[in-house]
Amino acid sequence: MEILNYIWEFYLYIPLFNFLVWLYLTYSWFNLGISVIILTILLRFALLPFSILTEKGKLVSMNLGKEVAEIKKDFANDPVKQKQMIRNLLKKKKIRPWAKAIVLGVQGLVLLLLYQVFLGGINTEAKLHLLYPDIPRPDFINTKFLWFDIAQQDLVASALVAGYIFAQSLIGAYNRKGKLSKKEQIFLIFFPAFIFLILAVLPSVKSIFVLTSFIFSSIISMFTAIIKIMITQAKKKPQSS
Repeated sequence: MEILNYIWEFYLYIPLFNFLVWLYLTYSWFNLGISVIILTILLRFALLPFSILTEKGKLVSMNLGKEVAEIKKDFANDPVKQKQMIRNLLKKKKIRPWAKAIVLGVQGLVLLLLYQVFLGGINTEAKLHLLYPDIPRPDFINTKFLWFDIAQQDLVASALVAGYIFAQSLIGAYNRKGKLSKKEQIFLIFFPAFIFLILAVLPSVKSIFVLTSFIFSSIISMFTAIIKIMITQAKKKPQSS
C-alpha cells in the first residue's frame, strides 16, 4: 500500500499539480480554468491513438450487424458460446473494445487527481510547497473562470455538462432512426441527471474537464460520421452505374 501511495503522490499527483501551475504561469493568462482546458485537450491528444482505434471499431461495426445477428440466432440456447463467437468475430475484424476503456480510465484517473489538487484549496501552503524548484511560486492562484470559481461548486456549470450530454444523446437517438426501447429512454433521461447530481456536489473544475473532453469526443465523432457517409456513398455508386 505504501508503494501505491508513493507512486500516486510522486509520479501522478505532484507532476500533475506542477504541470497545471506551469500552464497557469505560461500559456493560460493566469487563468486556472484555461489551464484545465489546455490540460484536458493535451490529454485527449495523448489518448488520440486509442480514440482512433475506438472510432475505427465503429466504422467496422457498420457491416457487422448481420453477422452478429446470425451468431445470436445460431447460438440462442448457448449464451457462453454466443459471447465467445462474438468476441472471435470482433477479434477477427480487429475491433478493440479495450481502447475505449483505456481512454475512459485515464480520464477518470485525471479527474481523481484534479479533485485532490483542489481538495482543501489550491493556494494552501500544503500545496504550493510541492512545486518543483524550476517552477516559480505564484503569490496567489486565481481560480475565477467566466462567472464562477472553479474551486467551488456551480450548478450552472454542472447543468451545462448535463445539457450537452442530453443533446448528444438525442442526436444519437435521432440518427439511429429507430424507436428507443424503454431501457434506452430511461438512460436518455437519467444519465444526464446522474451526471448533473455528481458534478453539482464537486468543485466546478470537474465540469470544465468533462465538458471539454466531451466536446473533443464530439469533434472526433463528427469526422467518423463524415467517413461513414463517404463509405455509404461509395457503396451506392456501383449500384447506380
